[in-house]
Amino acid sequence: MTRSILKAAGALGAVCISLVFAVPAGAATASTAATTTCGAYGLQAGLGTKLCATVTDGTVQLTGQIGLAGPAPLQEDIQVTLTGNVVGGDTLGTVQRSLHFQSQTLQVGGVGGSVPCGATVHGSLSVASFGRFNTPVTVDVPVTC
Repeated sequence: MTRSILKAAGALGAVCISLVFAVPAGAATASTAATTTCGAYGLQAGLGTKLCATVTDGTVQLTGQIGLAGPAPLQEDIQVTLTGNVVGGDTLGTVQRSLHFQSQTLQVGGVGGSVPCGATVHGSLSVASFGRFNTPVTVDVPVTC
């Protein structure tokens, strides 16, 4: 009788374990991992600039970073333009801001949105100040879903 009780308990245990570790249908296919891709670092208006794109399940957000290019403190009024578009398609928006840079790293966002799977997003960040050059930094990122 003890053996039959042990066999029954073992079978019941196996069923319980399979129920605990069962994965609902479709649960394994959901993906919410964000992927961030940054373009090349660039110098604009005497400042270090970089543009990044974060893709999460068909949504893209562009974020520009503006920081010191060297060790010396700097205070300067700058004009920042951040744009994004789907290559061969719609615009994701444009943000234009006047900022006062005081040696701290600034971030500029607010451009992005839903993008069709398989499309490529192009972003551009331009930083200008009086009497200084600017060469926009860019990023191109494919949208995977």
